[in-house]
Amino acid sequence: MSELKVIVRHASTVLVGQLAVMAFGVADTMIAGRYSDTALAALSVGSAIYISVYVGLIGIVQALLPVWAEMLGAGKHSAIGRSLRQGLYLCGFITLTGMAALLFPAALLRWAQVPASMMTEVENYLTVLAFAFAPAILFRLYSTFNQSLGKPVLVTWLQVGALGIKIPLSMWLVAGGAGFEPMGAVGCAWATLLVNYLLVLLAFVTLRTQTVYQPFHIWRPIETPDWPVIGHFARLGLPGGLAYLVEVTSFTLMALFIARLGTSASASHQIAASMAAVLYTLPLSTAIACSARVSFWLGAGKADLAKRVVWLGLRLTAFTSAALAAMLLIASSYIASLYSTNPVIIAMAASLLGWVAAYHLADSTQAVCAFLLRCYGVTVAPLVIYGVLLWGLGLYGGYLLTYEGIAGVASRPVPASFWAVSTIALWLVAVSFMAVLWRTVHKSSNPGAVKNHLA
Repeated sequence: MSELKVIVRHASTVLVGQLAVMAFGVADTMIAGRYSDTALAALSVGSAIYISVYVGLIGIVQALLPVWAEMLGAGKHSAIGRSLRQGLYLCGFITLTGMAALLFPAALLRWAQVPASMMTEVENYLTVLAFAFAPAILFRLYSTFNQSLGKPVLVTWLQVGALGIKIPLSMWLVAGGAGFEPMGAVGCAWATLLVNYLLVLLAFVTLRTQTVYQPFHIWRPIETPDWPVIGHFARLGLPGGLAYLVEVTSFTLMALFIARLGTSASASHQIAASMAAVLYTLPLSTAIACSARVSFWLGAGKADLAKRVVWLGLRLTAFTSAALAAMLLIASSYIASLYSTNPVIIAMAASLLGWVAAYHLADSTQAVCAFLLRCYGVTVAPLVIYGVLLWGLGLYGGYLLTYEGIAGVASRPVPASFWAVSTIALWLVAVSFMAVLWRTVHKSSNPGAVKNHLA
């Protein structure tokens, strides 16, 4: 089978699962929006904080994908199982950190000047999600393991099945019924908690029963913590996790700052952010598939094949992202109307979706580059680039343009100000990543440069 077919099959399977997971958030946004504008605004702020914590910490887990894919390429099957068991200790540390952040968000909410009318509902929403964090991290470990093996289909089936439970459960808990009082945005959090525990239970069952996992001897007794191995995971994962954190917070902190502009602005931003997240699933799926193949070939000592996959993935991403951006521009008003019945929110959201289209083109390129750079052990440079451009230019520049004015331009207190500056910053990130990736791949493919990058 050609590399293109392998990548497309892997990416398309991951995409279906990612869309199912993303549909959790999209459905919650639609359900909360149709219940009340207040619930939608609270969901916007609460989900921004949760996503910042969750994505920043799962970046550490996601860094294990190239580790296991390289082991697979090198034929070290038993070592993969032992590495997976050591990963459980890492997940324990991550879970404690995430729960602490979600249980005590008051200082962050006050710093962001979130309106007092939202505070109680947002805090209740995050408290429930704090107890949904452990199963979320464990399922991410299971998902990353399957992706590294190039066999994501079981994960996808579980995610699609979970969506069929999540949507009616959210509708019921948000609006109330059958003896339950309406919970608003907090109902979405309870639905997420129940679905997360169900997913972990089913993941456990598949690991016990499916023959595909037998070569890795997963169910041997768990070893005591191997601190050098866990430290190695941390050295790989922490820069990647921090890079994820910078990337996602530059995006989600917009929701907290935009909340100062009122309910309509916050709700319209949530619609735009929801669409940006949905579009991101395609380059994310491509990035996962390509990084698994690149790491596999690097583990097998075939850097030229790894290089071929790198450029194949970038070309595929450029084509698909351009098509999606064009469709978003054409259907922006219709898409906005699916989320809300408020004409003001629809008009404001439709205007933001034009920026989302431009944002997506850059987001696709930088996402794939970031994953591929991790295959080559390059993690610090992306973190620095993210910090300078996404926080320094994108978030801070957007804040200045929105509230204070910048470079002689008067302040423009509308959500589009944040989106415009963030889009420019992300384009600069994409160009920078391409330059670093080009140099890294060229250096790796030189004679004598082939080695295990993550051992």
